[in-house]
Parts: sequence; structure tokens; C-alpha cells
Amino acid sequence: MQTISPIIQYFLASGVPLDTVILILMLPIIATFIAFLRQVVGIKAFGIYTPLIITFAFLATNGIKYGITIFIAVILVGMLMRFVLKPFRLLYLPRVAITLTIVGILILLLLVIGGALRRTGLAAVSIFPILIMITLVEKFVAVQIEKGNKTAVILAFETLIISVIGYYIASWSPLVELLVVHPWITLLTLPINILLGKWTGLRISEYFRFKEVIKKI
Repeated sequence: MQTISPIIQYFLASGVPLDTVILILMLPIIATFIAFLRQVVGIKAFGIYTPLIITFAFLATNGIKYGITIFIAVILVGMLMRFVLKPFRLLYLPRVAITLTIVGILILLLLVIGGALRRTGLAAVSIFPILIMITLVEKFVAVQIEKGNKTAVILAFETLIISVIGYYIASWSPLVELLVVHPWITLLTLPINILLGKWTGLRISEYFRFKEVIKKI
């Protein structure tokens, strides 16, 4: 307790759990990391909010492998349901509602299978990460309709990669200990985001995309 920042000690004395404090302090860091990948590297994913909440969903599961399993299952069902429901020519909202229903049933079956196989970590996954994963379906379906199945899969894969990296950043012990001792470090994300907001150069991915044009110039 002597090495914990006084403000963190105050939060703990007020009844706020340490895990909650750490996650809130970690949130600006993960958000800034995602903004950097989108603004400088050029990875699009499903915006900035979706990879962020998926990262925290991974942290809430009993091991990242179970989080990835649920994520992939949700995406696969989203892809499958597009082809299944296409002949019915349904409007967007009923289609999403049906897809969410099927995904929910699938996740329940996964939990049951996990219990049957004595994968207690999978069977004991809380409702919080499951709900987050299920809400991913609506984003996926929307991109499918607007930009096609290929683009939706690419964005889903990029979201997964960002979320996995974010998970390891958020669970990195030296960073967690640093935030507990010096919580003000999270404020450094503000000037970093200001700099990112003024970024006008090409993204790293664009150098590869337009390399032939750049060579000619």
C-alpha cells in the first residue's frame, strides 16, 4: 500500500475496486493505441469504439482463448446468416434481430459444450463479454450490406488483431504497476491525441498501397 498512489488509495478507501480503477485508467491508453493504428498505420477495423470494448471483453473472459473463440463464432454465424436470410429479402432491423437470436443460441451451446468437455473457463464466461461479442453482429451485418462480405471479414480480422494486442497491453504487469503508482501518466494520452489529430501525412499502409505512384514521383 505504501507504493500505491495516494489518489488510488483514496479510491480504494471509498470502496472502488482496484480492478475497476486500473481498467478506467487503462482505457485512454488503449483508445490512444487504437487511434494511432488507425491514423498513422492505416488499420481501419470497426472504428475505434468496437476494438476498445472487445479488448475489455477479452479481459473479462477467463482467458483470451475463450474470448477469441466466441469472437470467431459470432463472425462465422454473421457470415452464414447473410446467405441463409438473403432469399427472404428482409429489412435490416428484422434481419439483425434474427441474427442476434441465432448468435445468442450458438453462444449458449458453446458454453454447454465447454461444460461438457470440462472446459470450465469457457462454461463460466460471464454475461458481460458475451453481450459485447453479440453486439458485434450488428456492426458486422451493417458492413456486409454496405460494403460486401469480403470487406466485413477484413475489418473483423483487423478488429480482432487490434483487440488481442490491446488485451496484452492492458494486462502487461509493468504498465499496470506503473499506473497504480503514477496514475497521472494516463493524462499523457491527451497531448498524444492532439498530435495524432493534426496528422496530415500518408499512413504507413498507404505507402505500400501507392508504392508504384511514389516510385514514379
